[in-house]
Amino acid sequence: MPLYEHVFIARQDLSSQAVEQLIETQKAIIAEGGGQVATQEYWGLRNLAFRIKKNRKGHYVLLNLDAPPAAVAEMERQQKINEDIIRHMTIRVEELAEGPSAMMRPHDRERGERGERGFDRDRGPREDRGPREDRGPREDRPRRDRDGEAA
Repeated sequence: MPLYEHVFIARQDLSSQAVEQLIETQKAIIAEGGGQVATQEYWGLRNLAFRIKKNRKGHYVLLNLDAPPAAVAEMERQQKINEDIIRHMTIRVEELAEGPSAMMRPHDRERGERGERGFDRDRGPREDRGPREDRGPREDRPRRDRDGEAA
């Protein structure tokens, strides 16, 4: 069977129990269609990039599916009808990711190769530029256009 990653966003005013009920409903639809939910992750109540149906936040849920296309299509159809789900997206993947998704990993791991501010620390000194006070005020420097040429 094909493998899918499915993410849906539920309304912000739902309780955690209501979101769990939505997840169980989606799992039941997939099971009826002959598939299974390999893993599920609740990403929590997160801010939306823009307002969707008067919501500024939403409960994010990820489902990794091993299901036939008909079961996934039925689940998406049910989600379009459900007023509690404001957005959903399904992507077919070659294999399901092992371990936690990128949203569930701690941020410290991502900054492992980088310093506290997120800058690379292995670049070394910037001898090509010289000290800041030797460069002069910004007004004295020539202006550059988008191509990097002096204007």
